[in-house]
Amino acid sequence: MLPAVCCRSLLLQRLLRLRSRLAVGIRSPLRDFGHEPFEGAQSLGGQSSASREAGEGTCEAAPSLPPGPESPPSLPPHLPDPGVLGPPQLPDGPPPREHGPSPPALAQTQTRPTSTEVPFRVGELVLAETRKKNVEVKLFTLGSVGYFRKSRRSIPFSEIEGKLPGQLLRSSSGKQFMMKRPSLEDYVLLMKRATAIASPKDINMILLMMNIHPGDTVLETGSGSGGMSLFLSKAVGPQGRVISFDIRKEHHEQAKENYKHWRDSWKISHEEEWPDNVEFIHKDISGAAEDIKSLTFDAVALDMLNPLIALLVVYPHLKQGGVCAVYLVSITQVIQLVDGIRMYGLALSCEKISEVIVRDWVVCLAKQNSRISAREVESKTNTELQLSSEENTAAEDEMSQEESNEDSHSALPDGPLPYVAKPSHKQKSHTAFLVKLRKFKFHPSISGDRQ
Repeated sequence: MLPAVCCRSLLLQRLLRLRSRLAVGIRSPLRDFGHEPFEGAQSLGGQSSASREAGEGTCEAAPSLPPGPESPPSLPPHLPDPGVLGPPQLPDGPPPREHGPSPPALAQTQTRPTSTEVPFRVGELVLAETRKKNVEVKLFTLGSVGYFRKSRRSIPFSEIEGKLPGQLLRSSSGKQFMMKRPSLEDYVLLMKRATAIASPKDINMILLMMNIHPGDTVLETGSGSGGMSLFLSKAVGPQGRVISFDIRKEHHEQAKENYKHWRDSWKISHEEEWPDNVEFIHKDISGAAEDIKSLTFDAVALDMLNPLIALLVVYPHLKQGGVCAVYLVSITQVIQLVDGIRMYGLALSCEKISEVIVRDWVVCLAKQNSRISAREVESKTNTELQLSSEENTAAEDEMSQEESNEDSHSALPDGPLPYVAKPSHKQKSHTAFLVKLRKFKFHPSISGDRQ
């Protein structure tokens, strides 16, 4: 018999060779357990590595066994003998995968920057809104001292400063107001006016017609109060340019003032500047040929009584394929414009004539009078009509009674409440006709037919 030390050493060698064989093909499960399996294998031998080295001479003197079916396979040539070098040291990191594509590394979670919540600051525009019977709004500039006043109701500016938009505040009379930052549409509707403005619903349609991109150069005739200029300024961006003409001095000054007021408030509330890309010119467009002779416009917007006069001046400076959008109040003006384009032979195709109709709706709880809801009144009325009818059978009367009982239960406080849905009394119906003209080039073969 072999000495006990050699038997233990051979057992250890077989275990290590079995582990090496498994490591060549697939990932060995022993790797998931660190060094504990090797410590357990060493405990089977009852000695440490130093003791095993001391017993090597005895093991070498023992006769070698011939290879048989039960003998473990020999190690590959590139792997060292574990009996001589001892158990290999496992790396500290995770074991590599031997088969299949390596899984993608888990990307570190990158949190997207959240929107900055900027409280109200002194000098910016604030929109106060209250809703009860009707919607009441007021646009004001937040000051360091003073009060917000609306119909004998007041709120100190000190209570508004430092609050976030969407804050509900109670006035001195107990009425609640929601404080929020005005949108560009709110500002255009509530800003000071020198003349009638183009409605934002029409302006948005004009922007769609003109197909403006950031960096474009746009001409506007008829600055008015500056509403269209603000929307055009936003559309062309910081790299774009808007040139706005107006013949009346008061309109020119009001447009500049409103534009500056919006830019100043935007810089305070958004910590960035609104693009300063609008050039207001106080001049009649019919005499502005020298001012625009070196310019080519990507699009043109006309808001004036007789747009044909402006078309004759700006037509040579509109790029081929560019759009000219015209804002006209009556359909008679539209007919005159189309006829004038035909008479002067301008290569302008009338692609679209539109008007924008917006219909607002109101959804609210039904009014309750004398503790009787609208649903209860309707139920009782229907029941009386059914009982007075002579054509109803007994089964129909019984069914009607059940429906009446269901209605009476649904009108209880725990049941669903009755709602009323109806169009709003104030509707945004017709305000203007919008004409879309596109410049094109005549082909020589059809240059004689311009109809």
